[in-house]
Amino acid sequence: MASNGNGPEIIEFLPDLTTKKKKGVHRPIYAEVFTNELVKGESAKVIHLMVNPFSGKKQGEKIAKQVSGMFEENGISVTMHLSTYSGELIQLAAGLTTNESDIVAVVGGDGSLSEVVTGLMQAGSNCRVGLIPAGTGNSMANDLSIKSTEDAVARICAGHYQTLDLAKVDMVAGLPGSEGGELTRYSTNLVTWGLGVDSTIKAENMRWMGPMRYDVGILMAIMANNRRNARLTIDGYVFEDDFTLFLIQNSQTGGSLLPLAPGASLDDGKMDIGILKKMKRGQILKAFGQLKKEGRHVFHPMVDYHRFKTLEIATPKPTAINVDGENIGSTPLKMEVMQGALKIIHSS
Repeated sequence: MASNGNGPEIIEFLPDLTTKKKKGVHRPIYAEVFTNELVKGESAKVIHLMVNPFSGKKQGEKIAKQVSGMFEENGISVTMHLSTYSGELIQLAAGLTTNESDIVAVVGGDGSLSEVVTGLMQAGSNCRVGLIPAGTGNSMANDLSIKSTEDAVARICAGHYQTLDLAKVDMVAGLPGSEGGELTRYSTNLVTWGLGVDSTIKAENMRWMGPMRYDVGILMAIMANNRRNARLTIDGYVFEDDFTLFLIQNSQTGGSLLPLAPGASLDDGKMDIGILKKMKRGQILKAFGQLKKEGRHVFHPMVDYHRFKTLEIATPKPTAINVDGENIGSTPLKMEVMQGALKIIHSS
């Protein structure tokens, strides 16, 4: 992984020669998810349980009641907060009265975690955040290697944590055609523009399919192949052209646990962007096939990866933005990486 003095930092992937070639290439060598040591925190005494009852297959409330009992069996005080509509977890989290020793535990998926973190950042809270996966994608839970509900509960009870980078994302609220004012979210996971957002918009209309809807949505978006013009600024360096997709990642995995960014670490002070250039359908299908084979798309000649601290996207007309799995905004967009801004519950 190298830096180019005449442009933004370039991520140069190396092939893992111990793996078999698939789609013509070896699997890339993955980065470490965390580069810093685990911090030994005090065991949990007070937990604020933030629940999205609609997450995944609407199992959020059931899981929350289960884990609440498990926490109370360990002598931990629990208060439960259930959202009733999309975005309410932001307000609920911002309204919490917390001590630094408290733990805010999220029952939900990547979007729920993003909402809670946004609310905590708005309130200036510095408490630890735990994740109990109950969503459809659960990308962050995958990067954190949370194996089960019981595993998540055990980690939260122990109270140990890693510092996690966040991205402050400023954009226009609402999708194109229904924009309204400014919107700021704090992303833990990923931000996508282009074909990736097209696919999630299509996938949202097929929620009955479960996780498979992401694959179907991607294939539908590939066939449409709506390339768009954009002015992309990475750490002050400008690229202007027609593009297929921007994959902007803090975590390594995205929807359907696809390995979108094998070079990403959650605490290196930067985010990764994968740029899929102006591609034909056949090229996109090949890249998508490589992506599903353990992230081999990084070796596709029409795919570039960079690492950054600041990023901007400007377009001739508003185009949709997806933050942590939720289609919530439009361009123009500005991002800034906030190193170590969140204490995320983890285990060694």
